[in-house]
Amino acid sequence: MNIDLKGKKAIVCGSTQGIGKAIAMAFAEAGAEIILIARNEEKLKEVKAQLSIKDAQQHTYLMADFLKPDLLKTELEKFLKNTDKIHILVNNTGGPAPGMVTEAATADFQEAFSKHLICHHILAQAVLPFMKKEKYGRILNIISTSVKEPITGLGVSNTIRAAVAAWSKTLSSENALDGITVNNILPGYTRTGRLSSLIEQKAIKTGKSVPEVEREMMKEIPAGRFAEADEPASLAVFLASSYASYINGVNIQVDGGKTRSF
Repeated sequence: MNIDLKGKKAIVCGSTQGIGKAIAMAFAEAGAEIILIARNEEKLKEVKAQLSIKDAQQHTYLMADFLKPDLLKTELEKFLKNTDKIHILVNNTGGPAPGMVTEAATADFQEAFSKHLICHHILAQAVLPFMKKEKYGRILNIISTSVKEPITGLGVSNTIRAAVAAWSKTLSSENALDGITVNNILPGYTRTGRLSSLIEQKAIKTGKSVPEVEREMMKEIPAGRFAEADEPASLAVFLASSYASYINGVNIQVDGGKTRSF
């Protein structure tokens, strides 16, 4: 299967590191033109310079802080005035801090809800008119396997991820007639900065070494290892393509078999 995204324009959020960066790189390699979104301009420039331009793509970027959704909306509207088409949107935002749900402050939920669901919604509303005009749209939300099984110690994240999944399912039904699909990618333990941070915090909390915590976590995974960021990115490329035109409103985990539910 030769997936070709030439002529497609994609917005990829959280694209200066981890899974977001891997998706941007994979999309560009497949021929898509990329609009990177993140809050660090220096890193945006670095990633932009690394993107493939083998199909003469003109990649760009937009600085945005998802802690400021009103500003995101304003900057996005200005940016899109100079854009004639958008085919793909990848919603990807760093997860909330770990902690027991009973210990979470109400402000923690409000901040996470704003960074994830509200900002995802702002982005989707902004790009849907372009997708409807093109009769082609792919909205991919990078969430978590906690959508299927809540993860111990990630109380706020579990709550917000489920809200995003419900929003996504509703969005998928409302826009399918326009050739637009909305799907969720659920990464398991993936070698990213967030996983490293979670492992370090768990090591401190339990008094165990980082390698020991890693080994214990890997024992939970039938594949016996963590994912690399390019593995969920490969799924994203497929879902963004014409081959996935009849896949809509689903949650697909990329977790080496760790999730026990169907």
